[in-house]
Amino acid sequence: MPEFLRLLPPDEARSLLLSHLPGPKANSELIDTIHALDRVAAEDVVAPHPLPEFPRSTVDGYAVRARDTFGASDSLPAYLNLVGEVPMGNAPAFDLQPGQCALIHTGGMLPNNADAVVMLEYTQNTVGAERRSAPTNIEIEIMRTVAEGENVIRVGEDVIAGQTVIPRGVRLRAAEIGGLMALGITQLRVANKTRIGLISSGDEVIAPGQSPRPGQVRDVNAYTLSSLVTKTGGEVVLYGIVRDQFDALQKTAARALSECDVVVITAGSSASTRDMTADVINSMGAPGVLVHGVNTRPGKPTILGVCDGKAVIGLPGNPVSALVNGHLFLVPVIEKLLGEIPRPRPTVTARLTVNLPSQAGREDWIAVRLIPIPLSLDPSLRAEWGEGGRETWQAEPIFGKSNLIFTLAAADGLLRIPPDATGLSAGEMVDVLLI
Repeated sequence: MPEFLRLLPPDEARSLLLSHLPGPKANSELIDTIHALDRVAAEDVVAPHPLPEFPRSTVDGYAVRARDTFGASDSLPAYLNLVGEVPMGNAPAFDLQPGQCALIHTGGMLPNNADAVVMLEYTQNTVGAERRSAPTNIEIEIMRTVAEGENVIRVGEDVIAGQTVIPRGVRLRAAEIGGLMALGITQLRVANKTRIGLISSGDEVIAPGQSPRPGQVRDVNAYTLSSLVTKTGGEVVLYGIVRDQFDALQKTAARALSECDVVVITAGSSASTRDMTADVINSMGAPGVLVHGVNTRPGKPTILGVCDGKAVIGLPGNPVSALVNGHLFLVPVIEKLLGEIPRPRPTVTARLTVNLPSQAGREDWIAVRLIPIPLSLDPSLRAEWGEGGRETWQAEPIFGKSNLIFTLAAADGLLRIPPDATGLSAGEMVDVLLI
């Protein structure tokens, strides 16, 4: 009963897999910007005009010529004539002359010749200047000097016309969606979703809606991996449950390979089942299996292959192993095929609550729960991080075997123990990858 060819470190295994894949797919589609969240831009997006298009106030106060306020203070204010109020949503119908000011609200357009705004808190008026239609012949006391550009957003300060605001390959977040709308870009071209074929295998596996007999288990992996694929920007194609028969698995996998960009097979944990998955991958195209076993826990039985330019990944049947290694290997494949520019994974720094042993040479991933702790209640933390009553986190490992999915459901993130370590000590500060 063969076992593994050679266990590779996860980083080396991932690099080997990605190096055998072609570049991003050229296909793209034009969609409404409002539906573009988490999609990947397929082309550079260029600003059609500057943003903002007019100089705007960032505060409520008085638009002024900065030079008219120089030297102003509480004890020696400057006196400026109020000439009007800037209407919201319209351009002011007047220009500022020397010695004049205008009432302005946050977001209002500066009158011509105005180059700064004095906050309302640093001014004083005598009669009615706060009314909606500001009276004339009123002097406003300016009790603070402002510099040119103070409390003002200049034309093009956010974006200049012709600037590439979103490069090709950027995954669109809420901020990018808002920026596109501010520029009036209501449609854009995004990469087509990568089609991921998911195959569950095993004589003991049944559909979630069925009642299991003794020895049977409901299919978990097809649905955890479906969620992971969808979140990453892929399109899921489910091929159901295939029994532990070579011909049946080969036929289903070949169909999936012809219809999808990536094929994922989750198989049982026995060596014979893993070897059948590897044989199926080798039968579907060159070069076939690239990695048969990864030096990581959980997920040592992971198989990585490429068949005629398409990735085929064999994941362990244990739900935790399958999902963790889906993060490690499937997600990067989807991102590469989408042409996504890599971004750092979200992590949190936390203090480990217990000692964690590990085997040297193996990379371990431990599910952890994050517990907030107020630094003001912990003198040792306060001494290390400083005063202020801020909060940090404790990382509490959730121990459980790789077939217990709710150990992962209870977790906030994954803690990595690198292969050159023999464990981590309680109290050590660690980085937790959020999941």
